[in-house]
Amino acid sequence: MPSAATVLRAPYAIRLLLSSQIGRLPMAAAPLALLLFAREQFSLALAGLVVAVYTAGMAVSAPLLARVVDRRRQPPVLWSSALLSAAGFIAVAFGSHDLPATLIGAALAGLGTPPLEACLRALWPDLVPPSVVSAAYSLDIALQEVIFVTGPLVTLAAVGLAGPQAGLITSAVLQLAGVAVFASAGVVLRWRGVAGERHWAGPLRVGRFVVILTGVLCAGAAIGSLPVVVTGYAEAAGDRSLSGWLLAAQATGALVSGLLYTRVKPGGPARLPLLAGALALGFVPLLLVPGPVAMGVLLAISGLSLPPLLTAVFLAADRMTPPGTAVEAFAWIITAFTVGSALGAALTGPLVSQSMRTGFAFAPLAGLLGAVAMAVAVSGTRRSRVGVS
Repeated sequence: MPSAATVLRAPYAIRLLLSSQIGRLPMAAAPLALLLFAREQFSLALAGLVVAVYTAGMAVSAPLLARVVDRRRQPPVLWSSALLSAAGFIAVAFGSHDLPATLIGAALAGLGTPPLEACLRALWPDLVPPSVVSAAYSLDIALQEVIFVTGPLVTLAAVGLAGPQAGLITSAVLQLAGVAVFASAGVVLRWRGVAGERHWAGPLRVGRFVVILTGVLCAGAAIGSLPVVVTGYAEAAGDRSLSGWLLAAQATGALVSGLLYTRVKPGGPARLPLLAGALALGFVPLLLVPGPVAMGVLLAISGLSLPPLLTAVFLAADRMTPPGTAVEAFAWIITAFTVGSALGAALTGPLVSQSMRTGFAFAPLAGLLGAVAMAVAVSGTRRSRVGVS
């Protein structure tokens, strides 16, 4: 794959990709670590609340930390946030199992999540030629799927070896280690945000970008619904562990697609509704609710459109948001996807209790709403070019 090879040959590229992957592993490892730790003392509902507080902390802090990065530098923000997050994990691990203290620790761990993903994507234009930036985004997004496959496995291994506390400590150590390697890279130390007009709304003052975020939220809701409905499917099939393999199949489809998409030339915002529509369409065959093997294949297919869609979203954000707001814009995309994923999981639970097919119907409907939002955003772009808006 020539474009992917070009990205990997860029100075610091391999170091930044690997350290970012390590530092971001807690995004997938920590929720399970918190759940397993809290479940020892609390009900499943309260343990789920602990995870929700952690996720909410990540969603709230990401744009705020990214705004500071845009106006300052990356290393101080990455280090201070990672230390805060590590303190939160340690507070939970060595606390008294008191619910308020556990919730506060989980909140700190989430609020301090270092914005490695947004920081890395802000660096790509400085690392590779303009024609390869799209390939860099695709490669980065594709490799992120590895996080969601390996993160839970890392937690399970740590907990199996040394107990529930070890899962939390491992998340803290991985986060700090990733930040240490990433933030000490020369290109990160030299990077400075682009000077631009400062506004309290940041990139959100661009209406079309807000519409795109709505589409990303819908796409996140579609993706976030799948772990819930797939778990219900696995339980109905009599093997709860089957859910892990099925979700891994979807992640594998996204990984393969992202790697292949590095060879595609970057396009304009017009691709957004097409790619969002393809994502929604990919969920439709799941309504057949076939056997496990066929379901694994269909889930892999359903993951194919996600990396191209997110690549197009990041490219569009880079082009349409004001100078000096790139990192914050990327963080808003990540936050929108995270919030959407949480909403999708919450809304799908009651649907699965009605029927499996009803549960699987949520993803294509949410994806369709996302495609509509992307079409509205593209329409706004076209009107602005001809002077109508």
